[in-house]
Amino acid sequence: MAKTVGDVMTSHPATVEGDQPVSVAAALMRDNDAGAVIVNDNGRMAGIVTDRDIAVRVVADEKGPQTPVRDACSPSVEAVGPDTSIDQAVQLMRSHAVRRLPVVEDGRAVGIVSLGDLAMERDPSSALADISAAEGNR
Repeated sequence: MAKTVGDVMTSHPATVEGDQPVSVAAALMRDNDAGAVIVNDNGRMAGIVTDRDIAVRVVADEKGPQTPVRDACSPSVEAVGPDTSIDQAVQLMRSHAVRRLPVVEDGRAVGIVSLGDLAMERDPSSALADISAAEGNR
């Protein structure tokens, strides 16, 4: 049974620089079948942008696809290290009501752990684990 975030995280998460347009982040989400992309500032993690962020902060405000990612992302993000225990990650997700945690080493994103990753590890027969394990709906 996995004990740390490093055991269950998705390695090499998709990343985008904050000055790139949200259309680039959206294309990365599509191409990687992901709901979030790590936002970097000169290669160092500065935030995270989700499909919901783009819908709410860009599309709903009638901003265009050239809007910089930094204008759509969530800048204050809880992050963990690969050695963080799964219990600690679950507690952080609960207390901050987030579905994903970037996994960072030396300021650089090395992975991302999602609620689905943790569900598959903790309760593989749960509905969330089943949905998370299903092939993407491209």
